[in-house]
Amino acid sequence: MDIKVETLPNYRLAYVRQVGPYGPANIQAMEKLKKWAKAKDLLTESAILFGIPQDNPETTPTDSCRYDACIVIAKDLPIDSSVQEGELSGGEYVICRIKHTAEEIERTWQEIFPALHSRGYQIDSSHPILERYAGHMLMNDLCEICIPVQPS
Repeated sequence: MDIKVETLPNYRLAYVRQVGPYGPANIQAMEKLKKWAKAKDLLTESAILFGIPQDNPETTPTDSCRYDACIVIAKDLPIDSSVQEGELSGGEYVICRIKHTAEEIERTWQEIFPALHSRGYQIDSSHPILERYAGHMLMNDLCEICIPVQPS
């Protein structure tokens, strides 16, 4: 598994929240966000989008799981009522770039935690796990799984 460590900054976000089982509805939330972002000319090569599962489906009832489809926005960009505003607190993350297919994402979720443990990383549960999509990745069906880790 090819991983790197990166310190993410704090970001201001616009997001669309989906509540319920993770899966196809997450895609609908992301499409709604992209439609909003496209109308504002935000879906550029430099755009950064995040998919943020807010809950662990092993410990949260699936009908209560929250998923946020997010885009990084400028501090002064006004938003409207079709999206919510939030902030992502930065920190140290282990990054794993993968092909954005259901099979590859599922395989990565199964392998990433044992791989991190075997390399001595400790998960930082005070920060969310992220799926990151930068502008160029969106065009090439790639994404990055970002796991928060505590500084060593």
